[in-house]
Amino acid sequence: MAYLVPSEFVTKMVDAGESKIYMSTRDTLVRAFMAGAILALAAVFAVTVGVATGSHLIGSILFPVGFCMLYLMGFDLLTGVFVLTPLALLDKRPGVTVQGVLRNWGLVFLGNFAGALTVAVMMAFIFTMGFNVDPGEVGAKISTIGESRTLGYAEYGAAGWFSIFIRGMLCNWMVSMGVVGAMISTHVSGKVLAMWMPIMLFFFMGFEHSVVNMFLFPSAIIMGGDFSVMDYFIWNEIPTALGNLVGGLAFTGLTLYSTHYKTAPKRQLAAGGGTKPAGKEALA
Repeated sequence: MAYLVPSEFVTKMVDAGESKIYMSTRDTLVRAFMAGAILALAAVFAVTVGVATGSHLIGSILFPVGFCMLYLMGFDLLTGVFVLTPLALLDKRPGVTVQGVLRNWGLVFLGNFAGALTVAVMMAFIFTMGFNVDPGEVGAKISTIGESRTLGYAEYGAAGWFSIFIRGMLCNWMVSMGVVGAMISTHVSGKVLAMWMPIMLFFFMGFEHSVVNMFLFPSAIIMGGDFSVMDYFIWNEIPTALGNLVGGLAFTGLTLYSTHYKTAPKRQLAAGGGTKPAGKEALA
């Protein structure tokens, strides 16, 4: 499956971060819109499978199909650019600035949100026959998820807020591994396998993904979920996005960059096999 060694695919990560910062506003928004829409469809697909089979595991096994599709098409998620674009800044690529990184994040957020919201409205219309009937079992499940993962956290105050934050960290640790997975092979089969594993893990464990939530929570509100837009932003989207940023960058981006791209100096060994002493003793 044409595996690339870490030093090769980490270089591709830095190059990808640089290219996203230089991408035009139009292309950034279009690619982000499509990524949000496709991931939203994957989320409703997974919930539908879970309801139909009574097994969250089966839904989780199938959910990564959406992630694989959007990355094979070259679309962008906020969770991905959180990891890639700072590496180009850290590497001091020409023309890459903090403002450029923040601009990219803002555009991708807007595009992802617009795509996910579009699918949320379309699916709510389908579930309710044009808002004329109850949303059915799948719609009710989505509404329940929305309430439990906003008001359910709000009950615990700061502890609930930081619980979402940590779930967001763990989520993008895994999701960013999926983003990197798309770069470790030159064959479609290799890319898909490498992406599938961490995405399945995050979804089954119920970690918080900012773009998936851009679909789930607006969809729940549209279909009558008993929580507000402010509840959604304060008790889910904001801490989730911050957790996604910290987790993906700290656990995946910076670790891979520091150990496979900017490696530490190799140890110097003495002729006898031991470590060569430093300082004056080394000159004797």
